[in-house]
Amino acid sequence: MSSEQSLPGSSPRAPRLGAQRSSGAVTKKGERAAKEKPATALPPVGEEESKNPEEYQCSGVLETDFAELCARSGYTDFPKVVTRPRPHPTFLRSASMSEKPTLDDQRLSASCSLNSVESKYAFFRPTIQVELEQEDNKSVKEIYIRGWKVDDRILGIFSKCLPPLSQLQAINFWKVGLTDKTLTTFIALLPLCSSTLRKVSLEGNPLPEQSYHKLMALDSTIAHLSLRNNNIDDHGAQLLGQALSTLHRCNRTLVSLNLGFNHIGDKGAGYIAEGLRLNRSLLWLSLAHNRIQDMGALKLAEVLRPFELTHTEVVERRRLLLEKGTQERLRSPPSSRHGDFREKGQMMGVSNVTLVDKTDKMQTMKTPKGLGKKKEKSGEVVKKEEKSGSGQSPTQGTPKKEDTTKAGKGKVTIPEQKPNKGKGTKIGSKEKRSILMESELVAETTEMINPLLEPVEHRDGKVFMPGNKVLLHLNLLRNRITEVGLEGFLTAVQYQVQFSKPKSASKGPMGLLWLSLAKNCFAPQCPTYTMIQELMLPRDPIKVKREEEAMAFLT
Repeated sequence: MSSEQSLPGSSPRAPRLGAQRSSGAVTKKGERAAKEKPATALPPVGEEESKNPEEYQCSGVLETDFAELCARSGYTDFPKVVTRPRPHPTFLRSASMSEKPTLDDQRLSASCSLNSVESKYAFFRPTIQVELEQEDNKSVKEIYIRGWKVDDRILGIFSKCLPPLSQLQAINFWKVGLTDKTLTTFIALLPLCSSTLRKVSLEGNPLPEQSYHKLMALDSTIAHLSLRNNNIDDHGAQLLGQALSTLHRCNRTLVSLNLGFNHIGDKGAGYIAEGLRLNRSLLWLSLAHNRIQDMGALKLAEVLRPFELTHTEVVERRRLLLEKGTQERLRSPPSSRHGDFREKGQMMGVSNVTLVDKTDKMQTMKTPKGLGKKKEKSGEVVKKEEKSGSGQSPTQGTPKKEDTTKAGKGKVTIPEQKPNKGKGTKIGSKEKRSILMESELVAETTEMINPLLEPVEHRDGKVFMPGNKVLLHLNLLRNRITEVGLEGFLTAVQYQVQFSKPKSASKGPMGLLWLSLAKNCFAPQCPTYTMIQELMLPRDPIKVKREEEAMAFLT
């Protein structure tokens, strides 16, 4: 047995070589299968809900919110939020740098050049450039997006992360591939943003339907709008002119409008001029680098001096004056209204008159002579009003010249003010006065804003309204204006210099302060152009300030 145990054959039988290979192959196949089919682990409850972008609460930090919302929306390679680069200060070469560079300096310059190449390539990657507040490094003041397409998904993310930015003031889109549909989505996003957002720039985004006028709707709060390089033609200018003002509505928030580098011609300039007729909010307008010729220039110059009202404008002015008269009568004190109603009751019938005469006689027996004379005078006034009334009730008081024409067309009935028997709180006399004062202030502001209620001039049976004196800056650089168009601007500038002075800014509008007509189709030594420059030079506030500083420095 011992010999059998010592034999090698008595040892446990070793597996054959083929069996080893087959078992190894089986194990490898099993490992591959295990790798190819990983164990499916069920996600924890609520994990899918936490990745829903609609349930994410934004923190007000744009970099964090935008990255999180992109990740929840399924974006893998989304643009990064970076600080807008600023130009570096001028680099001055010192004496020590003029020496020969050492080996370490050469290696450092090589690494810097590599970094500069990487930064140049990184420049072409889509980014969202932001400008931050100086006091708070996390609050975004302006947003710049340039050179990459902004689609509906990005705008949907912006609708979540832009409203919490309480200090946002400007949004700049340059060549972002906007369409009419995405522009509508962007306009719907603007009311959700902070009230500090007043500047929008859409440049290099031509639209087929040219629906840029939607940015200037009545409910818009945009004060500064830039639409350069959008291929806007005469049709787009017509829509923009109608958005500036029409006969029944006008934009009251837009302060500056930049339409440079477009395709606006004479017809488009005429449409813009029609919008400036009744607009009293726009201060700054640029039509530089367009296709405006003499006809369009004359249309623009006509708005800056007194112009004739059309028939429809005259009719609308009369309607507004009638409404103004009725509002003034309704704002009359309640005590005078009660006295008028009493006088009206005296004239209703003969029996009432006789009764009143008896009471008046009884009162004259008791009252002094002075008061009796006053009452007789008031009775005479009533009789005069009866004779000259022609259907006008004495409740309207002493009408103005314009009110006499309105009274013959229809009566204005004023309901009697009965004492309140309800349980509500009584309004004192002081509160009534404050309410009347507030209503008068509101009415006065609306009347001041509406230009059709401005004082007009009647000449040869026509009504002339003073020109637009609110526009301060007009840029017509590099158009196709000749000396014919310059004559119109010379007449307008002479009128504005005569009737509006910059020093009396508190009393009224200052008129045109800056007019650019250079690089057009006339010689720089043109006499008309020279006269315009001489008239506008004392009105330019920048040049006047520079001259004053120079004089102060010399003295």
